[in-house]
Amino acid sequence: MSTTDRYDIYAPIHKALRQFMTDTLQRLGRLDLDDRQDLLLGLAQLDALLDAAGHHVQHENAFIHPAIEAHSRGASARIAADHQEHLDIITALRAEAATLRAMPSPALAHRLYRHLASFVAENFEHMDMEETAHNRTLWAACSDAELQAIEGRIHASIDAAEMNVWLRWLIPALNPAERAALIGGLPPEARAPVLDMARRLLDDGAWAKLCRTQALPAAVAA
Repeated sequence: MSTTDRYDIYAPIHKALRQFMTDTLQRLGRLDLDDRQDLLLGLAQLDALLDAAGHHVQHENAFIHPAIEAHSRGASARIAADHQEHLDIITALRAEAATLRAMPSPALAHRLYRHLASFVAENFEHMDMEETAHNRTLWAACSDAELQAIEGRIHASIDAAEMNVWLRWLIPALNPAERAALIGGLPPEARAPVLDMARRLLDDGAWAKLCRTQALPAAVAA
């Protein structure tokens, strides 16, 4: 089996993070400081992104890095150092956002935008290293079933509120086949609310494709 056929524990959640990061960055770039609601909603999305990024670091540190270290001692050291830097930057971004919320000004808004852009750029490089170097180590150390079990433990550690945030960005970030596999793999009792979320997030074409994979009646797909 080639590595391209292997289970990729990083790819779906990284797609969600990239979508979340770029959407939030764009929103900060177009903030209307004369519209208090627009400012507060934009900063609320930033808060949610920073929460998600912090949780993501914790999940990888707690569940993925031990599997890497068990096979190749020290192989996760560079990424672990990046993670600590990410947590420090998250703290700094939160402080900048709080200052902007209290004292809106174009200079402070642009500073926050630039610093978030730098954080996003570094994260894109970081995620690429995980999807290449870390995956090579994981694929050498673990079977696909073992990787899926690690992912299952991560999911079990996430509460409903956090899971809803991830689904909000994961559903539109995936391609049709990935989206169908995600929703088709849910237990029946969880599928209906996730489909409701998908209908709100997807355009008509993407929604119709999803309905076909889930054997939903035509009236639902309309």
